[in-house]
Parts: sequence; C-alpha cells; structure tokens
Amino acid sequence: MVRISCAAALAAAACAVQAQQSFNPEVSVILQGTFAHSSQDPDKYQLTGFAPSGGEVAPAPRGFSLGESELILGANIDPYLRGQLVAALTPDNELEVEEAFFQTLALGKGFTVKGGRFLSGIGYQNELHQHAWDFQDAPLPYKAFLGGKFNDDGVQVRWVAPTDLFLELGAEAGRGRAFPGSDRNKNGAGAGSVFGHIGGDIGAATAWRAGLSYLQTSPDSRAFEDQDSLGATVPQSFSGRSKLWIADFVVKWAPNGNATSTNFKLQGEYFRRNENGEISFNDTLTGDYSSRQSGWYLQGVYQFMPRWRVGYRYDRLDHGTVENGIVANGLGPTAADFPLLMTDYNPTRNTAMLDFNPSEFSRFRLQVAVDKSRAGVTDNQVLLQYIVSLGAHGAHKF
Repeated sequence: MVRISCAAALAAAACAVQAQQSFNPEVSVILQGTFAHSSQDPDKYQLTGFAPSGGEVAPAPRGFSLGESELILGANIDPYLRGQLVAALTPDNELEVEEAFFQTLALGKGFTVKGGRFLSGIGYQNELHQHAWDFQDAPLPYKAFLGGKFNDDGVQVRWVAPTDLFLELGAEAGRGRAFPGSDRNKNGAGAGSVFGHIGGDIGAATAWRAGLSYLQTSPDSRAFEDQDSLGATVPQSFSGRSKLWIADFVVKWAPNGNATSTNFKLQGEYFRRNENGEISFNDTLTGDYSSRQSGWYLQGVYQFMPRWRVGYRYDRLDHGTVENGIVANGLGPTAADFPLLMTDYNPTRNTAMLDFNPSEFSRFRLQVAVDKSRAGVTDNQVLLQYIVSLGAHGAHKF
C-alpha cells in the first residue's frame, strides 16, 4: 500500500487550486439586433442566375429582430497550443458552432498549424466575424460563391516569411461540408485551398495588403430548388468540381498614425468560379453542366470624427456562361425550366452606412441599400443595427 503524507496531500491540493486559477480563459459575448424595412419580402430573396447556397444570405427580417449572438472562449492551453470556441446563437434559438479549433504557438520558423473548425483564410473578409464587418451584411460575391462565409472542418498551415515586407502563404485541407461543397460520406478531404498575402507600409500614414486565393471542392448532390416552365417547384442538384479564385486588396490611411482618429479604408475583392459536372432535374433527368461566373465589390469607409464613420459599397455579379445538356429521348428541359440559372441577368447592389461608436465595445449603425439581386425587382432597404461586446475580446486582423 502506498501512503501519502499530509504534507504531500496538501501540496497536491494547492497545485490543483493553482492550476484551476491559472486557467483563466478570455470570455466575451457579442449581442446584435436590427430594425429593418424592406420594400420586397426577405423570405423570397434570391440571387437570380446563381444557385442557392443554403446560407444566411437573405436581408434582415422586417421589423425588430434579434441578430446572431456569439459566445467566444479562448485561452492558451499550454506553452505550445491555444484553443478557441465561437458559438453562435441564431434568432431561431439554434446553437451553431462557428469555430472550434486549436492553434500552435511554438513551431518556430514562421509556421503555424490550426486544426478543427475555423473560418478559412481565403480572401480578405472571410476570416472576419460578422460583428467586425463594416456593413451589416456580406457583399453579393460572398453570398453567391461562399454562402456568406466559408468555414470548414479540417487543418490549416500558415507560413510568415521573416522579411520586412509582409509575406504569408497558407494551405488548407477540409471536409468540404459547406457551400460551394456538400457534406459527403467519404474518406479523405473534400475541399482544399491555398492562399498568399503580401503587404507593407507606404510612408508613415498608409498600409496595404493584397492577396490571391484558390478554393476547390467536390460537391455531391448539392441540392437546390428552381421552378419549371409551368411555375412548379422542381428539385435539382449538382455533382462535380467547383473551382473558385479570389483576388483581394485593402489599403488603410491614418494620417495621424492613430486608428481612433481620422482614417480611411478602401477594400475590394474579385471572385471567379468555374463549375463542371452533372446536374439533376426533378430527380429523374441528368445531364452535363458547366458554368463560368464572376463577381466583385468595392467599398470605402471614412472615419471623419473619432466616433463617427461613413461608408459606401458597390456589389456586382456577372452571370457569365451557364450551360446544361439534359436530354431524354432527344427531348429535355428547356431554358424556361431553369429560370433561376439560365438567365443573362447580372445582380447589383448599392449600400451606404453611417455608424456611431460610443466606445470600442459598442456600435450603432444606419444602413440603406438599393438591392437589385432579383431580376425585375428593386428592393429598397433601410436598417438600424446595434452591436455590443461584453467581456474581453481580441483585436481583429489587419
């Protein structure tokens, strides 16, 4: 029998208490809400010419509504690893895990590894949480090509070069569960991406960053609904390869060298996606499908007083070329049976905002938009939004 002395027992208890006290995670809560007016029904929102992503891309509900609230927990696990959890509570009282990952701290040589569920490093805005966006909603290209944002379950490797000029390279392998992919029951990775960013300073007042990203997924029976020539709802699905390129840039100007005083930010991204594979019509007919589509946005935000900002954003999607080859016994659906996909319409959106920031923990925003996402329909939108942060919250990226 092993006997433990009272002194040893007291020392062990003291160590346990010390360990509990040393684990002091950063805890924060983000609360959001809106009051919205739309001239068109948000429940009937669509991006004409683009397959529905299934993401939360529609305008905010009319009237008062609770936005997405976030619970964020983060802490260093040990000298080698850090962990973070971001749990989102939707207005429908559903709990979603937006991020849950570990990240290395001590690999050295500029390398970092992240594993779990995380926002992908592709593009510029994708890694930012919604409460850090300069506008209430995502630009049209993010809605059309990424379902608003792209997060996946997988692993990421980053390398930052030891140079005065910022240079970052990264690669990701993931499950491919999120749009433009689909959740597949298969071994191996269903999505892969690579990205690179470069940046630096121009004098003492201006900083810039530019990047190029590539995402490839292999959706299997990625389902959506359309209407046939008689107006009936018809289930459709796509299986094949989806390849997306993103070019991004951001320029920040702060003449006083202080982000809390007068400053200006110019941001833009260009998306180009090619998809090739097979499309299913009404679960009975199948045929070849290919599309080449693109989109971009450009926005500027000017902080003209320490607590006040004004901004403008223009979004545009180019329907490009969409082809399908469904034929049965020499006959098949016509373009009229694919009104959502087979069109020449190019959605656009103009958005302006004014926000007031009493402190770094709160923001109140007025946003107006002229949304022409739906062919033949103009949606005039007015929105009031609040964002408040409770507890410690880490700094956002450049």
